[in-house]
Amino acid sequence: MKLRLMLVLMCLVGVVSARNTIIPVPQKYTETGGKCKITSSYVLDVKSLSKSFQKIAGSTLEEATSWKFKVKTANSNVISFRLNNGLNQLGDEGYQLESNGKGISVEAKTETGLFYGLQSLTQLINTHKESGTIAIPNVKIEDQPNYKWRAFMLDEARFFKGKEEVKKLLDEMAYLKMNVFHWHLVDDQGWRIEIKKYPLLTEVGSKRSNSQIGPMKWKSPIRTDEPHEGFYTQKEIKEIVEYAKARHITVMPEIDMPGHSSAAVASYTWLGTLGKDIDVPDSFRCDDIFDITKPEVYQFLIDVLDEVMELFPSKVIHIGGDEVDYKIWGKSPTIKKYMKENGIKTLPDLQIQFTNRIAHYLQSKGRRLMGWNEILGHQFDERLFEKKEEVEKELASNAVIHFWNGKIEKLEEAAQKGYSVINSTSWYTYLDYNYNSINLKKAYSFNPIPAGLDKKYHNKIEGIGCQMWGEWIPTAGNMHFMVFPRLAAYAEVAWRQPELQNYEKFRKNIEPLLLRWKNKGFTIAPMSIADPVEKEKK
Repeated sequence: MKLRLMLVLMCLVGVVSARNTIIPVPQKYTETGGKCKITSSYVLDVKSLSKSFQKIAGSTLEEATSWKFKVKTANSNVISFRLNNGLNQLGDEGYQLESNGKGISVEAKTETGLFYGLQSLTQLINTHKESGTIAIPNVKIEDQPNYKWRAFMLDEARFFKGKEEVKKLLDEMAYLKMNVFHWHLVDDQGWRIEIKKYPLLTEVGSKRSNSQIGPMKWKSPIRTDEPHEGFYTQKEIKEIVEYAKARHITVMPEIDMPGHSSAAVASYTWLGTLGKDIDVPDSFRCDDIFDITKPEVYQFLIDVLDEVMELFPSKVIHIGGDEVDYKIWGKSPTIKKYMKENGIKTLPDLQIQFTNRIAHYLQSKGRRLMGWNEILGHQFDERLFEKKEEVEKELASNAVIHFWNGKIEKLEEAAQKGYSVINSTSWYTYLDYNYNSINLKKAYSFNPIPAGLDKKYHNKIEGIGCQMWGEWIPTAGNMHFMVFPRLAAYAEVAWRQPELQNYEKFRKNIEPLLLRWKNKGFTIAPMSIADPVEKEKK
């Protein structure tokens, strides 16, 4: 009898494990026995919710089931979405989902939580469809994210992709409950956002005569031998921001300053430090940077930010701040004169002074500045400076630190000083790194909390970002290959408690996602390349 009971329990555990293929895996998932059969006679109870939610719920479920559900209230054969102010313990993004003989109910404190419940339900439907029949297991799910910042970054400054490609990526982010689209729109190789006060930024800065490509990367002599161009009009940006908003994704723009500014200087020479005309670079190099000591340059950047803030409701504005070529500033008589007159001893201090001015301006508009960790004065790329210098100035306390490089102790130090930190450590989260450098298992192993950080500072690590830098993805197919399947790993790392993560289960759960991406026409990396276990099998 005991053996029989044990076998029954083992079978049940196996069924639960096999069926729970939701990614990110919910914090609490319990199968209660039996199945909930969804048919075309089901109705959708969303009348009490916003028109936006009604629309996205209806279209999402229609795509998953091929049925257009009537919107009405019912007690059975219903998929119900309801707000419940009593679910405070699940926060603004948590939800409860239950399926049983009467139907399916999703409850949450906010429509964001309901939207994430919708994604879990959609994944259940997609993995339990067979020959026109949909029968999902009866389940109880209680779920909420571990981190509030779950970001994917796309760099379009290097290679422009266009709004339809961006929408495809937003759809996949939403399916995986990621909530920040970090949009890198400006860099040395291209300016991709219309700024009406400065039309040359797109008339000149969005175009280049050639592009560097090839397996040798930064050392490559190979060029496309064809021009590259593209930018987003303000109308298109508003369209994408609204598309993301309907999917509960915040679009955060990145407008690089003071470095990575060659495209801007190519458009308006007077912005630069060197004082000479340049073209938008056709290789991945920096030819000039903003001279931030000029009042007219500061005013230009404020004007740009004003138009950017009109387009993007995001409370956080990213200004880059990385890889500033101090050697260019170091040769400038006007920079040296300004530093002497203002008692600024080092070039990193000059950058911090500038960053603080921008931070205070953004704060006056109800926004926060975010920048890569060099905005703290970190110096780790010896190509960019003659010698390391001790920094005296303190960065504005409301700045958000986006950690990507340098000693991990610098991240810990920022958290200990009270800064909000997003952890995007490059050797774990950079999607331009090939699968030999960051395979699927390594991506999944990323823990945003450094091992040496005292527990009392853990709350300063607010989330993670994974970055699709654009230098070596000239086509959408190149990009898809690098993003998929690793995007799913980062989504689960950002959502689930580290102690509940399990790579072996994740690896099994990802199979329906791989099929989804293939059916959508994405070129995804085969598991024989992405997954070290599969490589070993070969």
